[in-house]
Amino acid sequence: MRMRAVVSLTLLLSFVVLVLTSIVLYVVPEGRVAYWSDWRWLGLSKTGWGDVHINAGFLFLAAGLIHLGYNWKPIMASLKNKAKALRIFTPAFTVALLANLLVVGGTLLHLPPFSTTLEFGRSFKDAAALKYGEPPYGHAELSSLALFAKRTGLDLAVVKAGLARSGIRFSGDDQTILAIAKANQITPKKVYDAMQADNTQTTAPKTLALPDQPAPGMGQTTLKDLCRQYGLDQQRIVAALTAKGVNADPELSLKKIADAHGTDPHALFALIHEAAAEPH
Repeated sequence: MRMRAVVSLTLLLSFVVLVLTSIVLYVVPEGRVAYWSDWRWLGLSKTGWGDVHINAGFLFLAAGLIHLGYNWKPIMASLKNKAKALRIFTPAFTVALLANLLVVGGTLLHLPPFSTTLEFGRSFKDAAALKYGEPPYGHAELSSLALFAKRTGLDLAVVKAGLARSGIRFSGDDQTILAIAKANQITPKKVYDAMQADNTQTTAPKTLALPDQPAPGMGQTTLKDLCRQYGLDQQRIVAALTAKGVNADPELSLKKIADAHGTDPHALFALIHEAAAEPH
């Protein structure tokens, strides 16, 4: 068995794995959505695909270094001029360097086509958020039942009774939503859906206070839903934004409104928060 062949094939196969995992991670939902919906593909979660990607990268790196050692002489030959003198900035090296600088610089400066590639990837994530739903706040699945009810404004007693009626088993107030979901072989979102159904049937929904900072994923929330969720006067908020030069369509997400005005969702949320805090 030739070691050079083993190294070359290891490099090739690890490259294939890296390409596959890169594609999956390119289109996978955002972490908060993936964990909330227990997203999986080919049996692997977002974390699983990420773990494979990292370790395949280390294997590719190790094989690449060994391959570099086997091919050191040809590489050095490509860095020499016709007089056989070592010259780093040969035409080939310069082109390769410029190609890398172009990709890195274009990405950091958000220039097309690099920005287009990133936006295309985000479109997959946005579609997944609409399909699977957003958690009420970041890493909500890790909260205990009691904390989750408190943070979402749901009545804990009604939630527990509703879960019991839905056949969802739980051990107590300290059990996390994720643990409850796993014990019942369902997703955290389905646990939450059961809570909402029972609470809307038996109690009046509580209006949450608008937080000082936007929750993770709030950029995908439409202005209309944001106003409804936090009990804001939609017409008043739209009028306040218009006065500040932001023509906000309530049917659009905060991100799309912000993008249309050359800003970001956090800055737009700050304007909304300021408008909500103004006296009537």
